[in-house]
Amino acid sequence: MTEKKTTARLLVECLENENVKYVFGIPGEENINLVDELNKSEKIHFVLTRHEQGASFMASTYGRLMGMPGVCIATLGPGAINLMLGVADAETNSTPLVAISAQGGLTRLHKESHQIIDLVSMFKPITQYADMVLTPRAVPEMVRKAFSTAKRDRPGASYLALPQDIEAESAPEESHPLAIDPLSVTQPTASDIEKAVELIAAAKHPIILAGDGVLWKHAEQEVRELSELLNIPVVTTFMSKGVISDRHKNSLGVVGFMRKDYENFAIDDADLIISIGFSIQQFDPQKINPKRDKKIIHINMFRQDVDNHYPVTVNIIANIRASLQTLIQALRLQEIHFSHQISEIKQLIHDELVNGANSQQLPLKPQTVVYQTRKQLPDDAVVLVDTGAVKMWMARLYQTYLSNTCLIDNGLSTMSWTLPGAIGAKLARPDKVVVAVMGDGSFLMNSQEIETAVRENLHLIIVIWEDHSYGLIKWKMDMEIQHHNGVDFDNPDFVKYAESFGAIGRQVTQLGEYAKFLQEAVAAKTGVYVIAVPVDYRENMKLIAKLGNTTMRI
Repeated sequence: MTEKKTTARLLVECLENENVKYVFGIPGEENINLVDELNKSEKIHFVLTRHEQGASFMASTYGRLMGMPGVCIATLGPGAINLMLGVADAETNSTPLVAISAQGGLTRLHKESHQIIDLVSMFKPITQYADMVLTPRAVPEMVRKAFSTAKRDRPGASYLALPQDIEAESAPEESHPLAIDPLSVTQPTASDIEKAVELIAAAKHPIILAGDGVLWKHAEQEVRELSELLNIPVVTTFMSKGVISDRHKNSLGVVGFMRKDYENFAIDDADLIISIGFSIQQFDPQKINPKRDKKIIHINMFRQDVDNHYPVTVNIIANIRASLQTLIQALRLQEIHFSHQISEIKQLIHDELVNGANSQQLPLKPQTVVYQTRKQLPDDAVVLVDTGAVKMWMARLYQTYLSNTCLIDNGLSTMSWTLPGAIGAKLARPDKVVVAVMGDGSFLMNSQEIETAVRENLHLIIVIWEDHSYGLIKWKMDMEIQHHNGVDFDNPDFVKYAESFGAIGRQVTQLGEYAKFLQEAVAAKTGVYVIAVPVDYRENMKLIAKLGNTTMRI
């Protein structure tokens, strides 16, 4: 007698149909059948994590690099709620993700019952689609909708709840995964392109602001071509570092620092911002258009939300690559060419790095750690930068040459995503060196996932910037109220802690050791390395003073 196909099996078939290779999560009493079917699959590898939050960060980072939804699962109640931080993070970062959790059986959802909470209502505000499977017959349509929604023009998160009794039910024989519908490429209108050309021709000092939408649609080449055709500088958001190589003559660096940075001088001088793939969730437009006097060409797949400091003059809402290709073609028929002077800005960034390279102090200056990190890693290494003071220094100074090789979270901007995220990154880029860079505050929030990386036989490098405090909040306090409190803590012995998981631990105690330890970890090709490096964050306030006194003419 042939064994009947359960809803759990049908759901796994639908995931296989969506080309899912990895599912991250933790089993629970109510999703036993789903986990069992995942482990039976010959196409999907189930990655058992140590916390559901870690599972959601692994899935979101995997999705960010692969351009297709990462998948995470959990049981009902507390397990599902633990997924929520990474799900919200994916949604605010416009990263494709599908989260699936168990739910109590339909026979008890109408009343108070053990571990029952209205999960769909909780996930709706942090996803683009959230629903509960009420019948096995609905699984193919709901899974297809979850993936289709997560991959839409502005990617994001989807959520499905699977009740325990539905999971174990037999699925109808005629139920099968649905075909994946082809994606269409939307084209810009001729009138919008014409208006954009007119604005560019009338401008005196245009500048390109590239956001992470450029990465979604693989439009890096077109951004570079537009910059070279017009000879105008390109500034990126934190999340789009690498869209243009920092070696390129028109690369200006990033905007996103909490105070005015060098790049803002060029933006202040601009009268036209060509905004490509930018969303205001990445960066407050007030910091680039404080007087609301700049014209803006908005090129993206969606209209931007209303903001007083982002008054769009021309909206080009279509496929980003197609829009840029059409715009470049139209501009080639004109003779429009600008001159700009950004060499002083690039020199100031270079000087900071040189200052770090030549420093002979311990604890190390942040500039020194950034300089040595860049020096010891190959160009195509994937570096994940956590939230905190570490993010400010790495975003500003870490030289990035290729797309998706410096990943920064600046949507929800949550702490502790990089260690589990590095696992997702390594599975997405198995042939690349993957490095998670984080503060000691972030590290211990999800450090248990070291065991997951060791168990999965992954080669990862974890760099801890150690200052025994929540450094960014200390920095903010020192800026705003001229003192700090409630931010300092003690740390474990990071070497012993790493070794207890089966990883390799290294503690920097002498000059030159950080570079040596990082070289060792890169060359090893195997193993999980945890390198703790003491950082002197007295440089934070020195930077603020320096930026406050910096003047230049563009």
